[in-house]
Amino acid sequence: MAVRLLAVHELAEAVLGCVCAALEDAAGTVEDHPGCPCRACVVPGPPAWDGCNDPCSGDKVGGQLTVHVARTFATSTFPAEERAVQGGRNCLPPTIAAELVVTLLRCAPTLDSGGCPPSCEELDAAAQVVNVDLAVIANALLCCLPTTGPRRRGPQFYLSGGRVLEEQGGCMGVEQKVIVALSSCACPEEGESP
Repeated sequence: MAVRLLAVHELAEAVLGCVCAALEDAAGTVEDHPGCPCRACVVPGPPAWDGCNDPCSGDKVGGQLTVHVARTFATSTFPAEERAVQGGRNCLPPTIAAELVVTLLRCAPTLDSGGCPPSCEELDAAAQVVNVDLAVIANALLCCLPTTGPRRRGPQFYLSGGRVLEEQGGCMGVEQKVIVALSSCACPEEGESP
């Protein structure tokens, strides 16, 4: 079965919108949570760690929220990758699945002008932001993905474990992967596009 040409990109955009909205909600619920960064976009691969301190105008905060597609693959037993040869006598074509990666980067506490490390209070506040971000992203995916797509209950999806990323260049962040089964359509006739 074929996948609509824009299905993967539209899924990535929907996930970005869900996560950003959930981060904004968290800012209204958790004291001192910064919300969704002003830099939020679907990117063509793993994000560059150069936008965590991006200054913003208005009420938005710095940071960077991205969604990218890590891979697509065939699956007959979701979410396991299909290892059978296609064609020939296979009765049922596999479903296509997409693995998306949500990455959220924020400024990390660093050495002060005197070369002293961040205080325990600053580190605790940063840890709270990261821990809330992990929970918000997982909750956003669990609540939003069932409402996307043409199926009444949304697509099948597998939420892997979220993780805190190692600090780099003054940025800290979190990453969450999710595998989503895409809706398929019949293969197009010659000259048509799905």
